[in-house]
Amino acid sequence: MTCCGPNRRRMLAALAVAPIMVAAGTARAQPNSTIATDLELVTLTPDSVILTWTTLGADAAGNRIPVAAGTQVRLAPADSTGPARIVHDDTDRTPYHYAEITGLEPGRGYRFEAWSDGVRATPAATVVTHLPGSAECTGLFSTPVPPLGRLVRTVALSNDVHFGEEIAGLLANDYPPSVRQEPGLPPYPEVMLTAMLGDLRRPDRGADHLLLAGDLTAEATPDQSRSVRAHLDRWGWAERDWFAVRGNHDRPHVGAEYAGCPTVADTAHHDCWGESFGARGQLTEHRVGELRLLGLDTTRLDAAGGTIDPDQFAHLREVLRADPDRPTLVFGHHPVTLNSALSNINGPDFTLNRADATTLQNLYRSAPGVFLHHAGHTHRNRRTAPDIPLNVEFLEVGAVKEYPGGYTLVRLYEGGYTVNFYKTRTPDARRWSTRSRAEYLGLIPEYTLGTTTDRNHVVLRDLSGLT
Repeated sequence: MTCCGPNRRRMLAALAVAPIMVAAGTARAQPNSTIATDLELVTLTPDSVILTWTTLGADAAGNRIPVAAGTQVRLAPADSTGPARIVHDDTDRTPYHYAEITGLEPGRGYRFEAWSDGVRATPAATVVTHLPGSAECTGLFSTPVPPLGRLVRTVALSNDVHFGEEIAGLLANDYPPSVRQEPGLPPYPEVMLTAMLGDLRRPDRGADHLLLAGDLTAEATPDQSRSVRAHLDRWGWAERDWFAVRGNHDRPHVGAEYAGCPTVADTAHHDCWGESFGARGQLTEHRVGELRLLGLDTTRLDAAGGTIDPDQFAHLREVLRADPDRPTLVFGHHPVTLNSALSNINGPDFTLNRADATTLQNLYRSAPGVFLHHAGHTHRNRRTAPDIPLNVEFLEVGAVKEYPGGYTLVRLYEGGYTVNFYKTRTPDARRWSTRSRAEYLGLIPEYTLGTTTDRNHVVLRDLSGLT
């Protein structure tokens, strides 16, 4: 995550007093010892569960290094008394383990064990996987019950690709120590974007549409903007299969390298991202079946925080007033709620400004069809409550480009929807996701992974209009 804005000192201060977490390759260990660590129950659906972990060995000097091992999961109903049986046994050896177990029963409890070469996987020493009742510590989980009715459509939510970025986790003056891609491998934003796009086309994900809530590029150069657009065009059709809004990294920039791109009126800023994706400050409206998708441009010139200009608000007000009950999903880069403003590491100025956030939520109150607002920017999985009584979910999704490295699927049923976060799963993506755990002195999981329920939950709601 590349943080920007006036409140980055809050993160630096937090790191200065935080306990130092040891990254792979630095911990002292006995030669030939193997541990299985970083166990995470990432995804939990009504009929499946996904577990990830890492195996580490030791070099001649006793430093921890990734070491390949097998991947095994044992599972049993939680109310059973017999031993858990093997339900996943992958002999392809890897340090970066990814196990997906399908065919589970909705609404049932299970106990599980993750193993590699006879070593049982345990969670890292992080608070997020040691919360009271966490599956990683108890070895227990319960599958949710899906909404009633048939599955109508699956929409993927994603954000923060940062195409063109070369250094991850950089705040200021290379502190804390940043993370780079290993020599000989493709740039990590390309690895992670390619992995996500390939994932979404596989039958077990089955995404009908992809939403990208900003920061598609690192600095919105002509080459970055055109390259990320080319990747998306190879995946599907713009404004039919995929839909994008800009983030603060995609805003118009000043400098000779941006010359040749359209100039923003009355400024010296060149909008290279806009040349590839669309004009600045515009609300986008699209229909996929009976579902309405509204995209907000919440960016400001030369600023990390968010705003919505009066013309865009006027357009949004007109659209919602004309059809207030239509099932509607809104996406924009900057988080909206006060909870998001106070809980993110960069402070309130990093999110949508409070006046615009209040106006936006009041507009949603007059449009009962709005059910979900998707944001990025914070690079974390977090579900927050609105500031006023409102039947709208506000959801931040983890970044594509780095740990936890993935996307969220919203499966829309006639009786509601499910939300599930997925890590990308190609070998290079799993390798980089593990490597980027070292960002911020190894503290990045505490902030970005989110709780199991932030990442996975069911919302019951009448969406029969989608049919």
